[in-house]
Order: sequence, then structure tokens, then C-alpha cells
Amino acid sequence: MERRRDRPRHSGSQSGASSHSKADRDRSEGRYAHKRVRSAEDPPGSLPQSLSTRRQLYERDFPVYKQPVEVGVFSLDSKRNFFNDSRKLRYYVDPGKSPNFSLRDGYRDRYVKRDDGVKEKLDHILRWILENRERLQSVHSAPDCALGVDFITWRGHLTKLLTTPYETQEGWLLAVSRFRGTLYISEVETEAARVSRENRTGRHEEMMYWGYKFEQYLCADDVSSVPDGGGVVNTNEAFCTVVQTRLSDHKLLFSGEVDCRDKDPKAPPAPACYVELKTSAEICTPKQRSNFHRYKLLKWWAQSFLPGVPRIVAGFRDQDGVVVSLETFHISKISQLIKNEHNCWRPTVCMNFCSDFLSFVKSVVKDDDPRLVYLFAWEPHRDVSYSVHRDSEYNFLPDWYVKEMTNHHAPKKRH
Repeated sequence: MERRRDRPRHSGSQSGASSHSKADRDRSEGRYAHKRVRSAEDPPGSLPQSLSTRRQLYERDFPVYKQPVEVGVFSLDSKRNFFNDSRKLRYYVDPGKSPNFSLRDGYRDRYVKRDDGVKEKLDHILRWILENRERLQSVHSAPDCALGVDFITWRGHLTKLLTTPYETQEGWLLAVSRFRGTLYISEVETEAARVSRENRTGRHEEMMYWGYKFEQYLCADDVSSVPDGGGVVNTNEAFCTVVQTRLSDHKLLFSGEVDCRDKDPKAPPAPACYVELKTSAEICTPKQRSNFHRYKLLKWWAQSFLPGVPRIVAGFRDQDGVVVSLETFHISKISQLIKNEHNCWRPTVCMNFCSDFLSFVKSVVKDDDPRLVYLFAWEPHRDVSYSVHRDSEYNFLPDWYVKEMTNHHAPKKRH
């Protein structure tokens, strides 16, 4: 029987936050190491220099995670232009139990692929902030924190943190700058990821298209229309939610792309009305199902649990790229689904590691300077470490954002 403390949940109340966070901080001290040659940028004093990723260190009560609240949305058009609205929101249409979709259709002649060599960093989120900052500034905002949140980032970066204790293949680099009291986290492409991206096989490139094609078969452009499976797939287009929540004592603002929403007018408000769409190879053997539970479901769960998306509709495809079956996964039930897998991943480990990483970042990144970047690095089977860089290639907060935020919050001169 699964113990209560392992069950992932969104908390609707603030109770228990202070006692949990103090106890967690006390336990966390054993996970921090104080070994690294000090950079010239390091402030004096003894700072933790690395963070362990060993799973057993994070086997404790599930941390407080507040129910995510959607505070805004934005859209990106076919040219990646930003719009502060929901024009690219799509509506889920149930295709029935025998879909028989060809995911290869249109790959050669109806596909506009986004240039994933262009690194947009946090730019779209920052544009949303500039157009919506008034709603972020509450009476509870501290005077030294202009936006009233501790961290701003993409959902995908947090997903990588959640899965880190179980990841054995791919490392990551996360750049962090503190500006006006808020810590901004932006991913940096690792050398291994760059080499992999530049040397994809034709088969790999086509299989990346399959996921977008699956969305086209199930999504309508408005609530009264039907999907157009014969249209152009343009991966520049996106609809993104912006949510605010709290993990332990970390106030988070992050954005993530949303595939579609439930078209039922009685559906709950966002983000609970959103639906995530996925494809995977069909499962034919118990070993394949076990691997699916142990590896793919981890990433699916993390990606949807963070913003509060309640369900995933998965299309299972054969080797020729034809979807032969559909299955719905409810995020709240995934921990039950995997509990019989031996030595499987645990949601509590994922969330506690993420919380401790954010505490680690807070303890290290003290200087409030957008030109100063703390680069956190991790490789499988290693500890998280960091280095410090001023006015470097890792800078990611653009001048237009820094200037606008600085001018907006500058004290008014007295006459």
C-alpha cells in the first residue's frame, strides 16, 4: 500500500509551510558540499559549492506545492511574433477509439520547422512580464523584490530539475541571474546537446514531426470547428500559459506551452481545462510497458504536474508511424500506476530535489546584477556545481528588459 507521504499533490492552503521549510533546511545541510576553488566574483564567507543528486537524500515528506494559478497567457505566431493573448489556443476533439492516423502524412510537403538553433532564452516570458507586470505586483511584494516572486523560468527547465535524480544520459547547464530581487533561470545548450542536434538522423527528424502531426489530428482552431489533418504543420506557432505557484518557500512564476484545452463549456478554469498530447511506440510486451512506466511516464508526469495540467492523451503508434490506439493518463493517478514497478521513480524525490536545488541557488546567487551569471552545471552521476561569469556569452537578460524594468521602478524625483 502506498504511503501517504509519497502521494503527489497540489496544496490549496499555506498551512505547514514554515515548519516544513525549516525542517527541510535542517536536513538539507547534509546535501551541500563546500568544495570548489573560489571565483573572484564569489562573496566572502563559506558558501555551499555543490549539491548532491543521490536519490536517497530526497526520500522525505512530499513538499508543499501550491495549486498553480494561471495569471496570464500568450501566443506565438507562424513567425514567432509575440501576442499577449490566446489567439493560438486550440481545442481538443476526441477522435474515438480507433484513430488510424498516419503521422508521416505531410512531412515532405506541409511542414514548416522552427529553427531550434535559435536560442530565444527567456525573451517571450520577459515580454509577457513587461505587458502584465502590474498584476504581479501585490501588496505582499517585498520592497526589494519588484515582481513579488523568487524565480522566473520556463516550465521545461523545472521539468529537467524534477527528473535529474533519475536521469542517466543527459546533463544540463542552467544560467541564473538575480535582478531586482528575483532569480531568473535560463537554460544553456550543452556541447553534447549541440552535437546531437546538429547530427540528427533523417529518421529522428521525421519522428520529431510525428508529435506535432498527432496534435493536428486532435486539435481544432476554435470551439465549433473540427481538426484539419490536411493542413500545414508549423512548429513556430505556440500557445503558452503563465502560472504562479509556490514550492516549499519558493515563489515561482513560469510559462509552458499548452497543446489544447477541453472544449466543454462546463470544463473547469485554466489550467485544469488543459490537455497534454503525446505519442509513444505501441506497447506489446510486459518489458516494454515497464520501461514506459519507468522512463517516459516520469517526464510526462513532471511536465504536466508542474503547471497543473490534469490529463495526457497519448497516441500509441506502430513502426510505420500510424497511431493504432489512444490512452488517457490522469496525472493524479500516475503514482498509483507505477507503484508496483521495482525501484521505480518517486514523485517525492523529484519535488524535493527541485526544492533543494532552488534553495541551493538562493544561497549562492546573492549579487543583484543582470550582468552577472551563475552557471549551474550537472552531468549524470555527478553533483551539481557552479561557476561565475561577468559580461560573458552566458548573459541572457536583454538590455531592453533591464532598462524598462529599471525605469519603471525608479523612484520619482521630488521637485
